[in-house]
Amino acid sequence: MTEPTIDPGVVIGADGLARPAWASADPLLRDYYDTEWGMPVTDERGVFERVCLEAFQAGLSWATILRKRPRFRAAFDGFTPDVVAGYGERDVERLLADPGIVRNRQKIVATIRNAQATIELRDDMGLSALIWSFQPTSTPRPRRIEDIPTTSPESVALSKELRRRGFTFVGPTTMYALMEAIGIVDTHLLGSHRRGTSGIWPE
Repeated sequence: MTEPTIDPGVVIGADGLARPAWASADPLLRDYYDTEWGMPVTDERGVFERVCLEAFQAGLSWATILRKRPRFRAAFDGFTPDVVAGYGERDVERLLADPGIVRNRQKIVATIRNAQATIELRDDMGLSALIWSFQPTSTPRPRRIEDIPTTSPESVALSKELRRRGFTFVGPTTMYALMEAIGIVDTHLLGSHRRGTSGIWPE
């Protein structure tokens, strides 16, 4: 009898479930992968938070941001755009003094500006609808991590449009990571137990 073939791109956990290596060891990353990553997010606050956190992640590991996420949420008033948009220099200094977040002035100022831009978008289609309007007609079907793209024509176009609308720290790579995180594309490996679970894309 032929032994079943295990997809080389995944790691089988103690629970018998297949995940990519990055989501297999650290319990925090595993829980995030199993319950959040790639699931649809469509509400304004939720999308805004993820835009902000992806910006803070640039140049760092996602694990670092995820560990700091509770403090980020507290420091930025739950990433409520109307509140963050009103931050001034005193808030910037407060945030720069907070060791629980990533203390980068440019990224903090960008978060405030992006909150203001989010509010401005309400007179048009809104942040969530704008971002989701760049959903492609097909999604990658990767077997290994190296098969997953880091940008796409849609993420390039989304980055350009958000910049036109006044957003910053929204480069094509950052926007592709956002698209993965909120379900706009499904880059779960084909052998993963999460493939196709978003309800947006078939397996």
